[in-house]
Amino acid sequence: MSLRDKLLLAQAPLALALLLVGVVAVNTLGRVGRAGQDILADNYRSVLAMQRIGEHLERLDSAALFIVVDERERGQELAGAHLQPLEAELKVQEGNVTEPGEAEATSQLRRAWARYRSAYEAFAIAEAPEARRAAYFDSLAPAFREAKAATQTILALNQDAMVRKSDALQRKSRRVNSLMVTAVVVSLVGGFLASASLTQRALRPVSVLSQAVRRLGQGDLATRALVQGQDEIAQLARDFNSMAEALQRYRRSSLGELLQAQASSQASIDSLPDPVVVFGVEGGVLNVNRAAEEVLRLSVEGGGALGQVAPEVREVLERVCSHVLGGKGPYLPRGYEEAVRVEGAEGDRWLLPRGSPVYGEAGGVVGATVLLQDVTRLRRFDELKNDLVATVAHEFRTPLTSLRMAIHLCAEGVVGPITEKQADLLHAAREDCERLQGIVDDLLDLSRLQSGRVVLEVRPVSTEAVLEAALAPHRVSAEERGVRLSMSQEPGLERVEADPDRLQLVLSNLVANAVRHTSHGGEVVVRARSDGERVRFEVADTGEGISPEHQQRIFEKFYRVPGASTGGAGLGLSIAQEIVQAHGGEMGLSSQPGVGSTFWFTLPRSQQAEGEELEPTSHR
Repeated sequence: MSLRDKLLLAQAPLALALLLVGVVAVNTLGRVGRAGQDILADNYRSVLAMQRIGEHLERLDSAALFIVVDERERGQELAGAHLQPLEAELKVQEGNVTEPGEAEATSQLRRAWARYRSAYEAFAIAEAPEARRAAYFDSLAPAFREAKAATQTILALNQDAMVRKSDALQRKSRRVNSLMVTAVVVSLVGGFLASASLTQRALRPVSVLSQAVRRLGQGDLATRALVQGQDEIAQLARDFNSMAEALQRYRRSSLGELLQAQASSQASIDSLPDPVVVFGVEGGVLNVNRAAEEVLRLSVEGGGALGQVAPEVREVLERVCSHVLGGKGPYLPRGYEEAVRVEGAEGDRWLLPRGSPVYGEAGGVVGATVLLQDVTRLRRFDELKNDLVATVAHEFRTPLTSLRMAIHLCAEGVVGPITEKQADLLHAAREDCERLQGIVDDLLDLSRLQSGRVVLEVRPVSTEAVLEAALAPHRVSAEERGVRLSMSQEPGLERVEADPDRLQLVLSNLVANAVRHTSHGGEVVVRARSDGERVRFEVADTGEGISPEHQQRIFEKFYRVPGASTGGAGLGLSIAQEIVQAHGGEMGLSSQPGVGSTFWFTLPRSQQAEGEELEPTSHR
């Protein structure tokens, strides 16, 4: 017997119970319906006959009154119309005696009707008005009242019988309801218990197979599902046993190779001097190397939880893991500023995170590998380099100031008259000194930003004032070059959280570069628009554009695009990026050669209704 047949058989008791309930319900409802019909058949005709006889008697009495008042023809006509129908209804009643006492009442009605008819005939043949009046009041009216009373008696008997039968029907209905409820409950309970028992017996092999699957999942390859029969479950159990046997043979043949491969893989990552953490697709730690256990104090045997890791390191690991598992590809740090400090017995170490996805056989991301590269020495070298640059730039200031002052005095003729050629040379030397002074100031600003010694005075500032202050210093130079300057602001961006002086420095630098690299007739647009919870500033130009191979290095220190027009020392964009990152924002570039470039950065949106306006400051 197949599993389908067994399940159908298990439902048979419940179906039989429902059939039994249906039969009982139909039979009971039929009985109740017939009882109601009996009430109508037995009593309703008698009630109707008595009502009609009463109406006929009243019409005959009215006819008699017409005769009394000398309306004989009209009275006889009315009487002739009701004598025969009354007799017919009386015969109907005599043939429909159903209740106790109804036969005597019907005989009494027949006698009263006979007396009334005899009195009526005597009344009708009287000629004198006084005789008719006397006959009416002496014999006809009492006979009328007697016949009327007899009809009321029969009517009352049948109405009382109808009330009694209705009460009996209600009691019977209540008994029927109780019987139906009892039958339904007993049938359903019995059918359910029988069906549950048969279903349990039919599905017992499924439980056996489920236990075997569970034990196989726990690693017991020797387990087997013992199921007898020829149905689908038995066939599935035999297939399961074949699979378990094949897995057992495969483990015997390949277990050594798998263990050797796992040991080799573990030895490979253990040989790396930098901490390595492997995460699963759900974010749990799957494996770590020896360096991670020593430096991060992270162990897979302890459950692989990141709670035992320092909060700073845990935040970095979770951020890189989320980036990789989110399908964004490998994670590459932007610079040494992303390195996280880890305390150790030999001193503090700086670890720079890198992330790579682990792909499954189907090509999807099934994990993430995070490498924390030890950049302690490189970071120290970078700090030494920055300190050296800052020291050299600071030492340049004093002699450069003296040189600028001397050239200025000579150019002004304070120390004596000079020729026109000497004035041209002094003017060129003064411009180079100013350019050198700007480079020195940029180096000092960059050094302070990278070392964290610059304290930002962040406050709500007006977005419109930010854009206007960025354009104001460059309107003259833009007019000289024939470049149009414009600004646009998305509605609802009244305030932004920033240091106004530093923010103007970033925008002014971007506008200066855009004007410098835009040819005559071009346009530079400064925009501000919403970007989620941030405000996105953009400086777009229609200039020469930047080739893709140079866009990745455009924010590096001292980097200048080959063949670009002369300008600064390549520090402006680096300083701008450092300022934006110090505000917690991001900076980027989109450009097409021959079409133009758009430099953008984001800043947090102000949550205050009112803030200080940004006052324009001079651009260095």
